[in-house]
Amino acid sequence: MIPRVLGLLLLLILVVGCHGGGGLKMKYYEKVCDSISVENTVREIVWSKVAAKPALAAKLLRLHYHDCFVRGCDASILLDPTQNVTTEKAAGPNRSVTGYDVIDEIKTTLEASCPGIVSCADIVALAARDAVSYQFQREMWPVFTGRKDGNISVAAEVGVNLPSASANFTTLLTQFKAKGLDVDDLVTLSGAHTIGTSRCALVSIRLYNFTGVGDADPSLDPTYAQTLREICPIPVNASITLEMDPNSSLSFDSQYFEALNQHKGLFVSDAALITNAKSAHVAEVLQNPKVFFARFARSMVRMGAIEVLTGGQGQVRKNCRVVNDQ
Repeated sequence: MIPRVLGLLLLLILVVGCHGGGGLKMKYYEKVCDSISVENTVREIVWSKVAAKPALAAKLLRLHYHDCFVRGCDASILLDPTQNVTTEKAAGPNRSVTGYDVIDEIKTTLEASCPGIVSCADIVALAARDAVSYQFQREMWPVFTGRKDGNISVAAEVGVNLPSASANFTTLLTQFKAKGLDVDDLVTLSGAHTIGTSRCALVSIRLYNFTGVGDADPSLDPTYAQTLREICPIPVNASITLEMDPNSSLSFDSQYFEALNQHKGLFVSDAALITNAKSAHVAEVLQNPKVFFARFARSMVRMGAIEVLTGGQGQVRKNCRVVNDQ
């Protein structure tokens, strides 16, 4: 049964895919940038960076996610604040986002051989895929290209669009549906928490004052809660990091869902996934790594097509941190 399901999921990716949604397509740059392979260049740079710093995989994946949920996958998160505009990059949830230097290096390399052609938005999407794929030495999902870069980036739009680590299931699903995604995408993409770390400040309320009377979140496994309290003692040191997926934060795998079903999800938003019957069923199924990888590929294609700018929309920035001169 599982091989059949996997086959259907992979077929669905290909069907969704020759155009990828939103006017995107495979090998978009093949004929317009024939002096260099865009995909190979991105992969070579990202793989060399991740080989040196494995934690970078989670950072580049997070960068793509944070970009797509605000104004779509348009690289608006990359724009630096100006004297007159506080951009997305400066918003609270994005202040811990990193990986911008890698995007800059890729952009500089591509501009030298193929100036004004490759968008920053496509670089972010490709870099996220390649960062996760390094562990497997193969592409874990197809990336359809042809995105253009946005000209607008506003910090105030981040909080209302980007799902929060403290959100309940209803809020999460509402935010995902607003982007054209469904409950399967919500649970599957939450599996990105299988890599990366967070900080004690984001979980301290769950450990020490969940309902305002000095208690812990009752949905959290007591033993795991005690482990977290030992890592994050009072007074909470905001700089202390902890793994989002216990003992597996550098390995992209399905262990996140195993932990989740044992009530060891780090965030309120993680625990929320098993408070709804349908999403809880998805979380149970995704404990199978083959199913998780196939569904993650599908959901990443769908996320990568959120509100994309194509054709005559937007621009191709010369520098990913600033809009082109008008």
